[in-house]
Amino acid sequence: MYRTAARRLLPALRRRTAHSPCSTSPLRFAIRIMNQTAFSSSAGFETVQNQNPNPNHFDSSDSSSSSDEARSARVTSSPKAHWQEEQARVLQASLRHVIRLGWIDAAMIAGAREVGVSPSIVGSFPRKEAALVEFFMDDCLQRLIDIIDMKKDLKDLIPSQRVAKLVRIRLEMQAPYISKWPQALSIQAQPLNISTSFRQRAMLVDEIWHAAGDEANDYDWYVKRTVLGGIYSATELYMLTDTSPDFQDTWQFLDGRIKDAFDLKKTVQEAKYLAEAVGAGMGGPLQGFMKRILQS
Repeated sequence: MYRTAARRLLPALRRRTAHSPCSTSPLRFAIRIMNQTAFSSSAGFETVQNQNPNPNHFDSSDSSSSSDEARSARVTSSPKAHWQEEQARVLQASLRHVIRLGWIDAAMIAGAREVGVSPSIVGSFPRKEAALVEFFMDDCLQRLIDIIDMKKDLKDLIPSQRVAKLVRIRLEMQAPYISKWPQALSIQAQPLNISTSFRQRAMLVDEIWHAAGDEANDYDWYVKRTVLGGIYSATELYMLTDTSPDFQDTWQFLDGRIKDAFDLKKTVQEAKYLAEAVGAGMGGPLQGFMKRILQS
């Protein structure tokens, strides 16, 4: 199924990235996420080549944090807690203008005016467009946490169904912005932004596994989150080119990948195939990038 996705995604995403307003390809970012933690196929899933990843922060200078600290951060703080109140108001309003204007300063200025704040506040965001994308990611995570807390029927589902449902709920939050999402991925992929982007996605998959009742320890904790991160990113890419009603093809793709996830070795190997295929299709620089990631 990943092979089918690769054949489908390559032509469409080449067209989208060719017109992207940002210099960094969203494919570089999404595929890098899918393969951030590399596995030794010869040793199976009990051996992880990178044994010290920090699941809530992918900056190598911070890689000493433990999974216990990551879990504590998840349950004790809101994803939006670090935003100042006035900034949060402006960014929340700005999201309503992204669909028309894109992830740019103009959307932030329009948002500031909507809530009666001077547009000069945009200057208080050092990374402007990145702040808008990161706020959206934090906002979506908070909304997902609220849904998890409220939806009692989730407990009636088996873990695989619970994971699939939560991934779908989260991706549906991006549906209104789908035409502008390649731009958001490009912004996330820029060097100054990529550490925060990885951290936000790691927090997302951790919340989903936690809601599914996962109590894994040691390497299994990392394996499950890496696999789900790959599935999430592959589905996110698939969604960009899905023209079926209400993204039905995307949800079928997602359900198939979640079902396969119980065979972890198959899932990771297939995810690597997709990443390598997309990298090869995009040409020299990205292909070399993918080889380095997969061999690390």
